Amino acid sequence: MSNVLSGFSPPARGLLVAGAFALVVGLMKISAPILVPLLLAVFIAIVATPALKWMRRRGVPKWGALAIIVFVLLDVGSLLALVTTGAIEGFRDSLPTYQERFMLLSDQLGGWMEGVGVGGSREAIPDLLDPNKVAIAVRYLLSNASGFFATGLLVLLAVVFILLEANALPAKLQVAFRMTEAGNARLKRLLDAIKGYMLIKSLTSLGTAVCVWLWLWFLGIDFAILWAVLAFFLNFIPVVGNIVMMIPAVLLALVQVDVSTAIWVAVGYLVINTVIGNVLEPRIMGKGLGISTLAVFIALLFWGWLFGTVGMFLAVPLTATLIIALDASPHTRPIAILLGPDIETAAESESER
Repeated sequence: MSNVLSGFSPPARGLLVAGAFALVVGLMKISAPILVPLLLAVFIAIVATPALKWMRRRGVPKWGALAIIVFVLLDVGSLLALVTTGAIEGFRDSLPTYQERFMLLSDQLGGWMEGVGVGGSREAIPDLLDPNKVAIAVRYLLSNASGFFATGLLVLLAVVFILLEANALPAKLQVAFRMTEAGNARLKRLLDAIKGYMLIKSLTSLGTAVCVWLWLWFLGIDFAILWAVLAFFLNFIPVVGNIVMMIPAVLLALVQVDVSTAIWVAVGYLVINTVIGNVLEPRIMGKGLGISTLAVFIALLFWGWLFGTVGMFLAVPLTATLIIALDASPHTRPIAILLGPDIETAAESESER
């Protein structure tokens, strides 16, 4: 590649690389309906691989180990879908009551804001926080439940085929791409880092969901299990996930009970996210995948635009994969350094390895 580009001037090389990048991103955007389930299946398979190897070492046949993993994934997914669908249906049935209470509160808030000099607040607040949009979103989720279930089965099937090829894949990659010892070590480091990140993030998300459910149940907030499931998934989204997860529960507490209860709900979320996300998770995960905070935020925007919600969930491991790939070439290594951690942190990690 360097020999091909050596005949061009630096600006021309930059334009060629930018054009190639835009072409690849455009093709990925077009093929997102195919790539999104496959990417999700790849990361689930990476998390499930240690369990598969552990059962194989204990003498469990390959098909038996796969059957156990598929049964667990299918059972957990079915239970999660059943609980979530039931809670959403109950929330839909209660929406008219919540809407009446919300319109009353918004009218009171608008009147108070107009009293302190903010004109037009009575009309602006209902438009800004329109409860009809919530009803539309709930109807959309319920009407597309069968589509979500079909996508889940497709992802599960892809996970099975990936796990079937898991043992032979390293050898195939080495022969196909003539990977050196350094390339093999780089690939192993990437897989180990993603495996550790996804496993720890799953456990901390589960802990966050359990704590949220217990806190909301203690305060008597309706549909606590629904907000706990939402907290589990949003905890995977960096930067904004911990903020977004508290908004529905706080608004519901405000509509269902009163302002003081809504404040207590917000305080509970802040304490849970601070303890688990800022204290326990960094201690367990260490330096994580070695991505700068700015790169995480940019990756959240980029992968979210490219792959939608799933891209936001997988923003961190996808960016880590991109950094490892960029670091493999001297021409793209400067970009990998910019996306990576601080120089001091990177030097410490290198000395530890």
